[in-house]
Amino acid sequence: MARDVVDGEVVESRDALAAWFEAGCKPASAFRVGTEHEKIPFYRAGLSPVPYEGETGIRALLEGMNARIGWERIEDGGHLIGLYDANGGGAISLEPGGQFELSGAPLETAHETAGELDRHLGHCRAVAGPLGIGFLSLGMSPKWTLAETPAMPKSRYDIMKRFMPRVGTRGLDMMFRTATVQSNLDFRDEADMVAKMRVGLALQPAITALFANSPFTDGKPNGFLSMRSEIWRHTDAERTGMLPFVFEPGMGFERYVDFALDVPMYFLKRGSTYLDVAGASFRDLLEGRLAAAPGERATMADWANHLSTIFPEVRLKRYLEMRGADVGPPDRIVALAALMIGIYYDEDALRSAQDLIKDWSAEDRQTLRDEVPRLGLAARVRGRELRGVALDMLAIARKGLWRRARLNAKGEDETIWLRGLEAIAESGRSPAEGWLDRYEHAWGRSVDPAFREAVF
Repeated sequence: MARDVVDGEVVESRDALAAWFEAGCKPASAFRVGTEHEKIPFYRAGLSPVPYEGETGIRALLEGMNARIGWERIEDGGHLIGLYDANGGGAISLEPGGQFELSGAPLETAHETAGELDRHLGHCRAVAGPLGIGFLSLGMSPKWTLAETPAMPKSRYDIMKRFMPRVGTRGLDMMFRTATVQSNLDFRDEADMVAKMRVGLALQPAITALFANSPFTDGKPNGFLSMRSEIWRHTDAERTGMLPFVFEPGMGFERYVDFALDVPMYFLKRGSTYLDVAGASFRDLLEGRLAAAPGERATMADWANHLSTIFPEVRLKRYLEMRGADVGPPDRIVALAALMIGIYYDEDALRSAQDLIKDWSAEDRQTLRDEVPRLGLAARVRGRELRGVALDMLAIARKGLWRRARLNAKGEDETIWLRGLEAIAESGRSPAEGWLDRYEHAWGRSVDPAFREAVF
């Protein structure tokens, strides 16, 4: 999330929180896709992480981007921590370990996503090059320990850093060492939201397998294809996971509100100050009796900010966020947008996707989620290899995109962006398996060549 929300409207009831979600409903003609990706910066000369301060640090990178693209500044305690386009064109922000994130604008097509990404990476290269900075296209930093990873000066991250070790074993690794790509998509009404959320959650392990790209930790193979995904399995169970309640009768905006109300808070933002209320109840805040902040009442800003601290495989805001993918090279970033457009924005495709997962139980979905970080496309669901499910999913998306018929300047439709994922599924091998092969042979059992080959 690039900026925390500052809407001061006081929330009077649980119903108002459900209405906040409902306000996200859009007609199909207004459906858009937003794509967010993180990339890990490093110094090319020494393959070391990039600290915030210094003449060639993250702050200097942000200052250079600010001078180049002219976006508005986001500051925290006098520190430049991000930029945003005041005209709605997206934002640049920092993750806790310096991961450099683009939160893209809501766009109509995957083609537009590709153009946005190309422009952003062009700016990054122009500014980062003279600073000696490159960017990894892996889902986890492959070389540095957690202790060697720098911390960014963001108040909300200080609060999270203190709280994470109390609720899981890998929360700090998640914060400081991983990088993801996610796509954000719209829903028409409550029923459409429920259908899309169920499909998205059930198929997220297949997406994780196709995008698995984080096989190295601390300079050696870590035993997983997506260590990023595995780390999430050990990060605060109350706010992560596959959300089995979404598949139960009665799922809707109110049911998600009840779930979110029971997730402990991290912080309250009052003005430019972050109050540490980690572990406190949003229900208490709603009723004006939060012990950690006496007299404070919940605002819509508090609600929006609280929702941004909940991390399931698919997250509901006023749109749906697909959160299962490791970051990868540019074409694969665009591919996630195309995949989800094809499934979600064509009614026949969405029905076909529902049919694909309709017989899966909560146990089936959870077992698949648990096995995919290690096994990738070789994981199984109801006796079937995930590779076959992924091929079916991609075929559904391809038909949806073909029916949409949204063409680029060359007359090509959005199916062109699925080709890389289709090749991965056909091979049955996640991207991580290719890197592991190179580590064992061409790289001479060193991860250092990743800083030349697995880069933007």
